[in-house]
Amino acid sequence: MRILVTGGAGMVGSHSAEFFAKENPKNKVIVLDNLMRSKIFGYDKGSVEFNWNYLKKFKNIERIKGDVRNDKDVAKAIGKGVDVVIHTAGQPGVPSSVRMPKEDFSINAFGTLNVLEAARKKSKDTVVVYCSTNKVYGENVDKLALIEKEKRYTFKDTSGVDESMCTDLTGHTPYGVSKLVGDLYIQEYSHIYKMKTAVFRMSCTYGTRQFGFEDQGWVAWFIIATLFNKPVTIYGNGKQVRDMLYADDLVDAFNRFIKSDLKSGLFNVGGGPENTISLLEFLEELETLTGRRPKVSFADWRPSDQKVYITDTTKLEKALNWSIKTNVKVGIRELTEWVKANEKFFK
Repeated sequence: MRILVTGGAGMVGSHSAEFFAKENPKNKVIVLDNLMRSKIFGYDKGSVEFNWNYLKKFKNIERIKGDVRNDKDVAKAIGKGVDVVIHTAGQPGVPSSVRMPKEDFSINAFGTLNVLEAARKKSKDTVVVYCSTNKVYGENVDKLALIEKEKRYTFKDTSGVDESMCTDLTGHTPYGVSKLVGDLYIQEYSHIYKMKTAVFRMSCTYGTRQFGFEDQGWVAWFIIATLFNKPVTIYGNGKQVRDMLYADDLVDAFNRFIKSDLKSGLFNVGGGPENTISLLEFLEELETLTGRRPKVSFADWRPSDQKVYITDTTKLEKALNWSIKTNVKVGIRELTEWVKANEKFFK
């Protein structure tokens, strides 16, 4: 297969590129990335550059520096056609979207449409996989009844959020809105142009080669802060709960859809009820692993920060025979060991 991975130097993108490069030496993987993530978050040691260089070792991966918003860059990456596009490129930070909504829209919404159009014109049979987000559900999730416990919130009447929750289209933050626009375009191209597309509304995704920042990638950020004595700010009371999805499990879901007979798909994907953790519990787990605890301060809740998000993965499990392989504690340990082994990038 010929596979294009947009945003291929990001954490999810690089794991996707690596998977398909290893899956079959005859696969040709094209990675498109503009390497701008470090500039967005003000990180001067190079986060995406690390993954960009990491992928260089694979002979069947071609790296193209370019932007999903640029017609010529996307056309160059697609070439005469590709079998699959895994569209991971995006502006990933909620606070960043509040600071720069036009930039956020241009990357997440227009960038997605641009990739879709290039795929449709060059190779209509291309399978397009889109990385959406649980933020498309916005404040609808907060309408669910909660129970507050000592160290976490939990849902009162349900075990997780299913795909039907995207109803009231307000209270998403600009990031949630721009990702939802892309989400809807992916669905529409399947409907009107009969392209095979899938939307994966991702929960808290993490894994090795993740460079975390306060704005985005909190799992890696908490680990980095703990190991290298950096202060952590918790927005809210720290009882907010997320279900944790390891990157390898996400890519497995992508692959299962690509190989399936399904013509389209809309899936929530996350760690589910068995892999949940609150921020306070996460810090405790890190203290158990490392013997350290960062200096923590608390600030006001951020806009549309869901107190609980737990994915209902029933639809995905049934449709693609998919299941979680990496338990949350195992995944945290693996990411912690990776950060330790690459400390020069974080000190």
